Amino acid sequence: MKNLAALIVLATAISAPAWGATKTATLSVSGMTCATCPITVKKALSKVPGVEKTTILFDKKEAVVTFDDAKTNTQVLVSATTDAGYPSTVKN
Repeated sequence: MKNLAALIVLATAISAPAWGATKTATLSVSGMTCATCPITVKKALSKVPGVEKTTILFDKKEAVVTFDDAKTNTQVLVSATTDAGYPSTVKN
């Protein structure tokens, strides 16, 4: 009976989903020059799986992105903006 209980606990631990940490990254998007640019950048970032929130700071030419690091990373975020026509870099 103890072996069965231990097996159930082990199986539950193995099959449990990996929980990622919520992280925030700030991207510098220098190509945003008009009022519609932030809309395009926000749409591109919002389509990335794991992105929870995107705030565009047009006056600073930045995008602040909150995401689940188990589902995506900053390289994917940079690729999303670049593919939409707005190359970006991660600010430190």
